[in-house]
Amino acid sequence: MYQKYYRQFLQAAQNAATPECPEAMLHMACHSHHYWPDVTLDAVQQYWQDAANLADAKWELIFGEKIPAFQRAIADTLNLPAPEQIALAPNTHELVARLLSAFDPVKPLRILTTDGEFYSFARQLLRLEEMPNVEVVRIPTEPFATLPQRFEQELCSGNYQLAYASQVFFDSGVAFPQLLEIAARKPDATQMVIDGYHAFFARPTDLSAIADKVFYTAGSYKYLGAGEGMCFMSIPRGCQLRPLNTGWFAEMAELENRAEGVGYGDNWLRFAGATMDYSALYKALSVLELFKHDGVSVETIHRYVQENQQRFLAAMDAATHPLLNRNNLIHHDLENGHGHFFTFRCGSAENAEELQAELRKKNVLCDRRQQLLRLGFAIYHPQDETFARLFT
Repeated sequence: MYQKYYRQFLQAAQNAATPECPEAMLHMACHSHHYWPDVTLDAVQQYWQDAANLADAKWELIFGEKIPAFQRAIADTLNLPAPEQIALAPNTHELVARLLSAFDPVKPLRILTTDGEFYSFARQLLRLEEMPNVEVVRIPTEPFATLPQRFEQELCSGNYQLAYASQVFFDSGVAFPQLLEIAARKPDATQMVIDGYHAFFARPTDLSAIADKVFYTAGSYKYLGAGEGMCFMSIPRGCQLRPLNTGWFAEMAELENRAEGVGYGDNWLRFAGATMDYSALYKALSVLELFKHDGVSVETIHRYVQENQQRFLAAMDAATHPLLNRNNLIHHDLENGHGHFFTFRCGSAENAEELQAELRKKNVLCDRRQQLLRLGFAIYHPQDETFARLFT
């Protein structure tokens, strides 16, 4: 059904078959490196052609047409009312670091988050905590059923300048219950960031009610399938934060007539950085335009993946695998509480490493985080894929 978009990657997977394992590579690390649709190759070549034909004038095309088109596509996907409020950068860490730099470095900074955040933010917090004015409170993600109550209670009872939480946790695949509703009720004095990377273009997301209350970050490397280097952050309208980490792109509107002092625009350029490789923009835009043209929505992608997950669960339940079983699966609620990958507790990092190696011999590619083994699902998995080979 959707495999027609990924012919080149799927051909490479077929070429990975061996006499010992004649089946094509089954790529189940799509929550990490997602296959790219074929249109991305044409997009990279078009970027080169535009650079060759336009030279410096390519910036007029990029900033005048390509970036606004990308912003509109992101806004349509997330139901955001102001596309011009979507900032771009090569990675989300750059955007979040720029946001962190907007807080006064000599005043107390209290940050509320969870113990399940991705490494880039978690590492940055550990470094920030070395500063005497920074305090971080981490709410345990488990038990997931009570996470909303525990997080919101702390959010409303503490004097926090920043709250940060993932829409889908990178290690477990579990969706933060009621996160958008909590964001709608957050204290006005608290800036809030939702890390949407493991939900964007996977789980249907409507940010219209909180567009001017939160910063939302995501990018093209995971489920959009457009590769590295193209990330974004939505910015609440009326935001007056002045990032200390500010790039020259933030002066884009005044390059010809620079004013005294450091000014900031009222759109995405407030959080703009500096020169980057926009081939990633071309790739991401090509996928967004392809799916829009063909009527492939996040809702249809999500339903398709859930069907894959149900077939996987059926094959798992029919087997008696010592590690891949219901007892070790972190979360079961596909309708309301899960992203597009399953995570299994393997008891130890050694068990997870051995299982990953066993699956690799069966031409099943997956990944792990310490004792956790992760198995992802994508629209490039065929409808007749049973996943039975994982359990034999």
